[in-house]
Amino acid sequence: MISLKSSFLSNTGISGSCSPFSGKQRGLVPTAPTSLKVQVLNPNRERNGSVLMDSSLQEMRDGASVVDLDPKPTVAGGVRDVYGEDTATEDQLVTPWSLSVASGYSLLRDPHHNKGLAFNEKERDAHYLRGLLPPAVVSQEVQVKKMMHIIRQYQLPLQKYMAMMDLQERNEKLFYKLLIDNVEEMLPIVYTPTVGEACQKYGSIFSRPQGLYISLNEKGRILEVLRNWPEKNIQVIVVTDGERILGLGDLGCHGMGIPVGKLSLYTALGGVRPSACLPVTIDVGTNNEKLLNDEFYIGLRQRRATGQEYSELLHEFMSAVKQKYGERVLIQFEDFANHNAFDLLAKYGATHLVFNDDIQGTASVVLAGLVAALKLVGGTLADHKFLFLGAGEAGTGIAELIALEMSKQTNMPVEETRKRIWLVDSKGLIVSSRKESLQHFKKPWAHEHKPIKTLLDAVNDIKPTVLIGTSGVGRTFTKEVIEAMASFNERPIILALSNPTSQSECTAEEAYTWSKGRAIFASGSPFAPVEYEGKVHVPGQANNAYIFPGFGLGLIMSGTIRVHDDMLLAASEALAAQVTQENFDKGQIYPPFTNIRKISAEIAANVAAKAYELGLATRLPQPKDLVKYAESCMYSPVYRSYR
Repeated sequence: MISLKSSFLSNTGISGSCSPFSGKQRGLVPTAPTSLKVQVLNPNRERNGSVLMDSSLQEMRDGASVVDLDPKPTVAGGVRDVYGEDTATEDQLVTPWSLSVASGYSLLRDPHHNKGLAFNEKERDAHYLRGLLPPAVVSQEVQVKKMMHIIRQYQLPLQKYMAMMDLQERNEKLFYKLLIDNVEEMLPIVYTPTVGEACQKYGSIFSRPQGLYISLNEKGRILEVLRNWPEKNIQVIVVTDGERILGLGDLGCHGMGIPVGKLSLYTALGGVRPSACLPVTIDVGTNNEKLLNDEFYIGLRQRRATGQEYSELLHEFMSAVKQKYGERVLIQFEDFANHNAFDLLAKYGATHLVFNDDIQGTASVVLAGLVAALKLVGGTLADHKFLFLGAGEAGTGIAELIALEMSKQTNMPVEETRKRIWLVDSKGLIVSSRKESLQHFKKPWAHEHKPIKTLLDAVNDIKPTVLIGTSGVGRTFTKEVIEAMASFNERPIILALSNPTSQSECTAEEAYTWSKGRAIFASGSPFAPVEYEGKVHVPGQANNAYIFPGFGLGLIMSGTIRVHDDMLLAASEALAAQVTQENFDKGQIYPPFTNIRKISAEIAANVAAKAYELGLATRLPQPKDLVKYAESCMYSPVYRSYR
């Protein structure tokens, strides 16, 4: 076994401190002390001297090596299909390129190309797999069936989560095939609510790095860290600083589970190629004393950096990302605390392609549910009155998008439509007499009204038709609150959106029972159907996974350079249009996840159309059929045949 020769490294443009073959690999592992040795070996050189032919190994196209090709995006999953995988039919052969032709034992350890027992006899001979696998050859469908059987044996959701993460590290295509084919069953495992528990215990279950860890130790060298990532053609980055993970608070470096989970859904539900996705955790410390004293904690053991130190690190990161990946890379902020989330979105919204899922994604999916619910309760948005419990990122983001949609429908100024929307925070109803003490993002919602301390009093006084919970505090929609909503609404709309399940403002059973089966209910985390007086009610899930994968695909396939509020409205309208009469008959205001790829294509097309209309799209000319174009852009996890 030999290492790649220096001539090969120089020819592929890998040199100096950026080389993945020299020195430390910054950012690929968390900050906790560890040792890492990286070697690129070819186990077959001794058996076949022609497998790695020094610099002549490189496949030349127009005089350039495969790894030097300019990453010009094309249709194939949003990223240039350098290896010909997506442009090939299932019957055509492709080459399993890595830095060399993957073969032998290394091929079985390469999650991008590994097919396990699905390698056929010809492939086993061609790639030196003979004897490394049992003799049976099985299809990908049988592999999915087997893995689902294994996963269903586990009793605990966290065990299922760990099994899925292990599969992702072993066989990428099988992971996505399984997730796509069993999306309703597996979504709660790889995403909410199980990902919350995974983040809480991330240090204990951590086995192999996923994504980049950028800590204060890397300040001044973030561009170097980005160069350590093996994929060059990044189009979506999901980044968190771990300060407000779901409704669980400050989890520091353990928040990496969120970017990893979100990007898995970008691929499974939105069809963005896995190689185009980069999960990032910005580690500036944690104020969680339990983690600081936890021997298994994998992050910086210090209290959170704030102020200038924090701002400088984030600014260096944002600048480095744009320098490395260009103007059209989508940066999705995830689970930042309120005091940073709004500032970062405002600061970089004019210079980068940025999207905050907690503020904008949640708003878009909730607005879609409300638009759909109008078919059950009648009227327009402007005919309804909204009351929120929770005035943070999610609450104010949803409220603003509702106000914008009302303004669009009625031609009223948004300042007027905001008056139909009321917010309650930890100190009570947000009213004008509190304006001086309010955070800036709450001030637009401070209307003229007497002070009210409790949610129940606010419900009884304002008499909303829609009650929305984004408080992050469980069981705050009490029996008295639900009964009050039902007393003056024939069909009260009740959305308990806080995640995970333990933080939900009420359960589906409580909402249906206390409203005598009349509530239109949706939640952030999934709940099982509920039978009340002989009728089965199927609760909807206002899950951001409906929106962000398709939204991101729409941005990528159109080459959009900035996010505009009208694109969020376009995404909401596309999602609401996917709710069928059959769904309404069950009381659902969201479509089932079984059709999520079709839904994502519709959303992507609507978002792209709006980007072209606004002059923010750079991929020209505009495709004639944006839905078909979106579908053609989607990554497929079906195995390819290797030559």
